[in-house]
Amino acid sequence: MTEIPGPVPPVSDHMLGAALSDAILPVFVTGTWDEGMPVLWVNAEFTRTTGIHVDELKARGTHPLLSLVGADPDREPGQTALREGRPTERMIQGLRPDGAIGWWHVTMSPIPEDDGVVRHWLGAATDVSSYVERHAAQLASLEVERRERADLDLVAQTTELLGDLEYPYALRDIADLLRALVPWAGFYLNDDGLVFADGVDVASPPSGRGRRHARYVPETPVLARVGGPPPVEPDVHGQNPAPSVDQVQDLLDGVTDGPVLLELDGHYPAHSASGWLRRDLVRRVVEETGAVPRSVVVHAVAGRRRVLGLLVSWHGAGLHLDGTPASGAGATPSEPQHVFTVVEVVARRAGTAIDNARLYAREHRLAEALQRAMLPEQAEVPGLDVWTYYAPNAEHAQVGGDWYDVLQISDGTVGLVVGDVVGHDVEAAAAMGQLRSVVRSYAFELATPGVVVDRVDQLVTGMRIPRSASMVYATLQQGPDGESWDIRYTRAGHLPPLLLRGGQVTQLAGAGGSLIGFGSRPRETARAELRRGDVLLFYTDGLIERRDRSLKVGLDALVETSGRITARDAAGVGEELLSRLADAPEDDVALVVVRMPDPVADGEVQPLSPRSRRWLLPSEPPSIGRARHAVLRTCQAWGLPESAAAELVVSELVANGVLHGWGNIALRLFDTGDGLRIEVEDSNPAPPVTTDGHPNRLGGFGMQIVERLADWGWRPAGSGKLVWAKLRPTD
Repeated sequence: MTEIPGPVPPVSDHMLGAALSDAILPVFVTGTWDEGMPVLWVNAEFTRTTGIHVDELKARGTHPLLSLVGADPDREPGQTALREGRPTERMIQGLRPDGAIGWWHVTMSPIPEDDGVVRHWLGAATDVSSYVERHAAQLASLEVERRERADLDLVAQTTELLGDLEYPYALRDIADLLRALVPWAGFYLNDDGLVFADGVDVASPPSGRGRRHARYVPETPVLARVGGPPPVEPDVHGQNPAPSVDQVQDLLDGVTDGPVLLELDGHYPAHSASGWLRRDLVRRVVEETGAVPRSVVVHAVAGRRRVLGLLVSWHGAGLHLDGTPASGAGATPSEPQHVFTVVEVVARRAGTAIDNARLYAREHRLAEALQRAMLPEQAEVPGLDVWTYYAPNAEHAQVGGDWYDVLQISDGTVGLVVGDVVGHDVEAAAAMGQLRSVVRSYAFELATPGVVVDRVDQLVTGMRIPRSASMVYATLQQGPDGESWDIRYTRAGHLPPLLLRGGQVTQLAGAGGSLIGFGSRPRETARAELRRGDVLLFYTDGLIERRDRSLKVGLDALVETSGRITARDAAGVGEELLSRLADAPEDDVALVVVRMPDPVADGEVQPLSPRSRRWLLPSEPPSIGRARHAVLRTCQAWGLPESAAAELVVSELVANGVLHGWGNIALRLFDTGDGLRIEVEDSNPAPPVTTDGHPNRLGGFGMQIVERLADWGWRPAGSGKLVWAKLRPTD
C-alpha cells in the first residue's frame, strides 16, 4: 500500500461546510429532540429536491419529510433512538415539488459537541423512489404470476374432475374448488327441468330448448342485469321496447350468451326460470353460508348444440340473517377480471365434458344394443349341451367386434361360428353384424365349411367392409348311431378350436387360412370327431391375450387349463375356464362350449367345478324349456336333490320374464351350500306381484308356486329388475 508522503492536512470547518453545501444528496441540520428537531440548515440539493427553502421550513416548522421520522407511533424504534441520541434510519414518503409522491431513505446522525452533549443532528436523504417502484412492480408481477398459477391449478383440478363424470359428486367438488375464488358456487343442470346438481347422470338426455320469447332486446353490458330495466336502444318509433322478463330462461334457450347478473332482491314471475332460481339460491346459500347474497352471476354451461345447465357464483357481500352486513370472502363485482374468466372457463369446460360424456354414453348404448341384437342367445341343440358367453372389455365402452353364432341348420346338423372384428366401436359392431348375416346366409345354403368361407371372402371383398376379421366356421353332423358327431371346420386367420377328451387336449389346427376377404386360394376343410363326454371349445383371443405375454404362451395356458377341467356340463366347463383365465380380460371375450353328454360317466364322479352358472336367453316361449333343461343339467352336475323344485321355480320366473319383460333374459344359478339360488333378470323394471289368479282365465298363480318352494325377492338391476329365489332345503 502506498502512503501519502508528508502529514495529512486537517479538514477545516470551511471545507466541511463547503462539502455539505455542494453534496449531491439532500443534507440538513436540525435541533434536538426536546426542541422538536427544528430544521436549522439545508443544502442546495435539499432545496432543489423538495422545492422548499430553509426560511420556509423555519416558518412552517418541521418539514413533512422529517415529521414522518418521529411522528408515527408505528415508528417507535426510530423515536426512541432520536430521544436517546442514537443514529437511526427510516424509509419515508414525501411530496416532490411537482406534487408527486416520492420515497427517501433518511439517516439521522447526532453531532456531539466537545462536552459530549448532542445539540444538533445531521440528516441525509437519498431518493429511492425508482427502487421502491421497481420493487413494487416486481412484487406485483410475482403476485400476478402466483394468481395465474393458482388459477391454472384450479382449472387443472376441475379438468381432472370433469374427466370422471361417473363420480357422483364431480360437480359438487368443482364448485368447492371455485370457492377459493368466490364465497359460493353451484351447478344447475337442465335435465327435465332446472335442478341443482352434485353430479352428472350421463344417461340422462338434456331436456332441450325451453320456451322462446316472442321478442328479445339485446343489451350492451357484458353482465346483463336481471331484475332491473336494462339499457336498450329506442326502436324505430322512438319508444323503448319492454325488456325480456326472464333472461335466465333466455340463457338456457341460447338466446343470449351471458353471463347475466341475477339480482336476488328483484321481483320475477312466479313460474319463470329466474324466479325459481332466485328462490332456490336464497334458500341454499343461506343454509350453507348464513348470509343473504344480493346478486349472483349466472354462466351458461353450454354443449355443442344447446345449453345443458348453469354455473352460478356469488361474487360479493350480502346480509346476515339478523340484517347486519356480511363481507363475502373472495371477489366482488368490481374485482379483477381473472375471477370471472376462471369461472367462465370452468363453465365452458364443464359443458364440453358433460356433452362429450353423454354423447359417449349414447354411442355406447347404441353400439351395445346393436351388438346385443346381433349376438344369438343361449342355443338349445338336441343331443348336445351348448353354452355360450360374450363379454366386451369394460375399457372399450362395452363395445367390441367379437361374435359367435350357433345355427340349427337342419335336424342333426349344427353350424358353429366364432369371429373377431378389429376395433371396439360402432363401426366394429356394424362390421360384425354384416359378417354374421353373410355367414348365416351361406351356412344354410352350403354344407362344406371351406366353401362357405370362400363365398364369404368373395362377398366381403365386394362389400368393402373397412375392418379386417378372423373367423372359425364348423359344422357338426350327428352320426347315424347317435354315439358321435362329425366335425368339419375351416379357419380364417383365427386361433384353433380345442377338443377335450379324457383329460387330453387336441388343437384343431387344420384348414388354416388368411383373414376374411384376403383368401387367395380355395379354403380347406378339416375333420374331427366328437364322442360322448367330449368337449369342443371355440373362443376369441380375449380369453388368453395379455400384455405381459405372447399369444402362444396364452394358448399354452389355455391348453394346460383345459386339460385340468373337471366339470361335467358345458356351463361348468365355461365357468371354470373363465374363473381361471378371464378374471381380468384385456379384450373382448367370446366363448362357445359344446359337450356331448355321457349318461353313464356323468353320474359316477362328483366333479369339483365352479358352483355358479349363467345363460342369456331370448325373450320368447322356447326359452322356458331351455331354462328348465339348464337347471336339470346343473343340479345333476352338482349332485343337488331339489331338481324338481328348481325346475318349477325357474320355469315360473323365466315365464314371467317372457310374458312381462322384453329384450334378453339372464339366468344365473348359485350353489350357496344350503340351497340353490336362482336369479332371473329382464328389462322390465316393474316388480313381480303375487296374485290369486286371473279372473275368468287360467294362470296367475306363478309367484304363489315360487313362494311355496323358495324364499324370494327382487331388486332393480340396470334398466330392469332381478328376481331371485332360494330353494328351501328338502327334509
